[in-house]
Amino acid sequence: MNKRYLVALDQGTTSSRAVVFTPEGDIMAASSMEFKQHYPHPGWVEHNPDDILFSQVESLRAAVRQAGISASEIAAIGITNQRETTLLWDRATGRPVHNAIVWQCRRTAEYVEKLKQAGHDTTIREKTGLVPDAYFSGTKLQWLLDHLDARERAAKGELCFGTVDSYLAWHLVKGHPHVTDATNASRTMLFNLHTQQWDKELLAIMDIPEQVLPKVVDTSRIIGMLDEDVLGAPIPVGALVGDQHAALFGQACVHPGDTKNTYGTGCFMLMNIGDEFRLSQSGLLTTMAWRLDGKPTYAFEGSVFMGGATIQWLRDELKMIATAADSEPVARSVPDTGGAYLVPAFTGLGAPHWSMYARGTLVGMTRGTSSAQIVRAALESIAYQSHDLLSAMARDAGQTPPSLKVDGGASANRFLMQFQTDIMNVPILRPDVLETTALGAAALAGLAAGVYRSPEDVARIWHLDREFTPAMSQKDRDKALAGWQRAVRAALYWAGDGE
Repeated sequence: MNKRYLVALDQGTTSSRAVVFTPEGDIMAASSMEFKQHYPHPGWVEHNPDDILFSQVESLRAAVRQAGISASEIAAIGITNQRETTLLWDRATGRPVHNAIVWQCRRTAEYVEKLKQAGHDTTIREKTGLVPDAYFSGTKLQWLLDHLDARERAAKGELCFGTVDSYLAWHLVKGHPHVTDATNASRTMLFNLHTQQWDKELLAIMDIPEQVLPKVVDTSRIIGMLDEDVLGAPIPVGALVGDQHAALFGQACVHPGDTKNTYGTGCFMLMNIGDEFRLSQSGLLTTMAWRLDGKPTYAFEGSVFMGGATIQWLRDELKMIATAADSEPVARSVPDTGGAYLVPAFTGLGAPHWSMYARGTLVGMTRGTSSAQIVRAALESIAYQSHDLLSAMARDAGQTPPSLKVDGGASANRFLMQFQTDIMNVPILRPDVLETTALGAAALAGLAAGVYRSPEDVARIWHLDREFTPAMSQKDRDKALAGWQRAVRAALYWAGDGE
């Protein structure tokens, strides 16, 4: 039977998704399942690992059913995942020993402060391309080993650490491989981008036994066969890749300077910088883009912690909209925000500010400020934060990218995309397939399985849906950005960072 279909498992922060593609990049079917978020303390975020696994398997089965294909027609499966989220499980049983600590969780802020006070921030940055922050996996694993008194078990090899890709691979692939790929490893604060190995000095600094760590493999590589219990047939699992790296690949950003922004729970902008490791001078991260045939490709990255999650906040906590899609007509119902700005620093501020303690701030309100204006301010905040990232990348790269490719759920919001191009003053290119994270994972799996010959071969399946072009005057742009910067300073001042 012709094995012509590719499948992506897209395990995200609030839901698990599976998408079936043709080799031409067309979507045959997609299915997703949300799962519960746990907030045991202010600033803490957890997931039940059983929920992650169950929702991902059920989404996969549903997508294959909807596509009307058999498992034997699938050429390969790629796994892409929410990054930095940290899991620890028993090697003998596969049972988690604690809930997953989610990338948004700030519980390890004190650990990070100790690293900085000990003068390790320069070492971490030069080796990993990251700035010390509670965002990354290293201190989350350190916290688990401390609070579960599990360091001795970890040193004996009785426990497995992994990000979500590792956890899914261990549970879904025959033989329980304990692996991660270079993109996910690069988000741990433990992986040396120069040597492409776990760094012994960093492990010693954080007191993490190397025995607990997964093997690091190429991003596109067959790591084993899907267990037949999942779909009834063995299928090659040909890619492990962090979600933002998958989106970079799915957006055909295969040449240096190519840049994309994903509007998901957070917003993540990556610029391909080629095969040379470079450190940002503007508060950005250097990370893996991918590793193919043992050869690394690097990227600059900036992260906005609250993107689509800001719209969820409007829906779930403030009850200002009934659905995320309602945000667009509500925002359009008013001509402006009336001078109000929202800085959605609910879990701190990412690049280029890197404040773990900043908190959400709504400024510039008057007695007449309406709920519609707050909704509009929330959407605009996503664009403002992304503008800050693009400006930082332009400084580091020495030039502004000629365009920005966009994807993710909120990229379907036409108000947001138009405001984004207006405030950035660069064209916004939206592809006809918005599932670029899933497409990238499927394409990387297809590369491993021989469906595609090269990254350039994959790039040919990218097609433009719509281009948004700037329509705002420079005067209005400058005024809007000046107001935003004042609002950010207010959020930093609240945290004590502006004093």
